[in-house]
Amino acid sequence: MRVSATTTDPPQTAADTVVVGVFEGKDVSHDVSDGALQRLLDTGEAKRSFKSLAVTHEDGKRWVLVGLGDRDRFDAERARVASATALARAAEASSTKTVCWEVPHHVDAAVVGGLVEGAVLGRYRFDQFKSKADDDAGGIEELIVSAHDDVSETVDRAATISRFVNLCRDLQNTPANHMTPTILAEQARQLEGVVVSVEGRDEIVGRGMGAFAAVAQGTEEEPALITITYRGSGSSGDAFPLGLVGKAVTFDSGGISIKPGAKMQEMKFDMSGGAAVIAAMGAIAALELPIDVVAVVGATENLPSGRSVKPGDVVTAMTGTTIEVNNTDAEGRLVLSDCLAHAISLGAERVIDLATLTGAIIIALGSTYSGLVSNDDDWAQTVEEAGRTAGDIVWRLPLHEEYDELITGRYGDISNVVESRKAGSITAAQFLKRFVGDTPWAHLDIAGTAWDSGRAYAAKGGNGVGVRLLVELATKLAR
Repeated sequence: MRVSATTTDPPQTAADTVVVGVFEGKDVSHDVSDGALQRLLDTGEAKRSFKSLAVTHEDGKRWVLVGLGDRDRFDAERARVASATALARAAEASSTKTVCWEVPHHVDAAVVGGLVEGAVLGRYRFDQFKSKADDDAGGIEELIVSAHDDVSETVDRAATISRFVNLCRDLQNTPANHMTPTILAEQARQLEGVVVSVEGRDEIVGRGMGAFAAVAQGTEEEPALITITYRGSGSSGDAFPLGLVGKAVTFDSGGISIKPGAKMQEMKFDMSGGAAVIAAMGAIAALELPIDVVAVVGATENLPSGRSVKPGDVVTAMTGTTIEVNNTDAEGRLVLSDCLAHAISLGAERVIDLATLTGAIIIALGSTYSGLVSNDDDWAQTVEEAGRTAGDIVWRLPLHEEYDELITGRYGDISNVVESRKAGSITAAQFLKRFVGDTPWAHLDIAGTAWDSGRAYAAKGGNGVGVRLLVELATKLAR
């Protein structure tokens, strides 16, 4: 979808469909020639309540009137929902090709960006493996954002970020036989403005990444250690103010500790953290943010075979820490442990990792919040603020030395599971904390938020969670 901004009044644009929002207690600001929009409100056919919709045809255009609800409650997230809802209605007419959103008066840049994001994300469809596209995909080709002031910078930024969120969704939604670690690495290589290096099984073992290598040893597919660097500051130094780390298990059967068959097909989404990191690096480079960033993505399959890591095996991570692998379905923390250590060794001064790590986080937070765990209060607050601004909201969970006792190993330094099943998401993060030392670190468990979120702009399938947060985080640090 092409996206642009204009100060031209909506009726004078090339749009065949115009979307107009109305707040509670307000009337239509700019009506059509005979007052048809206000008449819809006056007769009750249109309502001002949030997400209410009405359609009419006047002056040679289709008009969609959408209720925005209480002005005081209308924020960027409500803008996303309203925009996705309105464009879904507009797309019901096959003749709709160009839509113009009339920006409500006196809203901030975040709301303008939300209108763009809701439209672009809401019209996303993944149908490349269907012989016939979905009937509800619609034919909308262009979005024009009309405002009294020049909002082109905000609109362009939101459109760019949305494009990379949708790239992340493509990576998530692609079946595992078409999204192997090798193919994921090739997708990373296609990013512009970054430097990408990819290392395979021999190099992973050679680096002493015994935890990552243990997960990968059960599959015939070549694993990939994907490192992406972006130099936006013009510096050629060794330090990176921001390090991004992503878990990319492109299919997770659970290994020898195999998962139940029900919904195992969803385990193609176990690479969502890595997909978010790759897409975010693309967006950061496209926006030319003045900051240096290093990203590390650990990509592998986790499958059972005669050479798979076995419950009870002890492996040695890059840091020299020995790990009892008492459940091979707790593989994400093994991959991340080495990837976190690698990112720090490359000069990351602060790191954030994203992973579909635990089912326990779904029980705790559902599909609304991603779980946040951090060893640094200031860094955690920065991540929380970035999440609120971007719409990828997070909820912080605690760390405590008593949790260390739960992950203490009998035959190795630590165990990758807690037999009592207490505090599953927290103890997984407590495990990861062992591999970051004193480096400010934040961990996002996105197992509950990465797919099927039910939001109007991303209801089913992968939703690209984390991309907007990571871009906002890089933006904050670049200021």
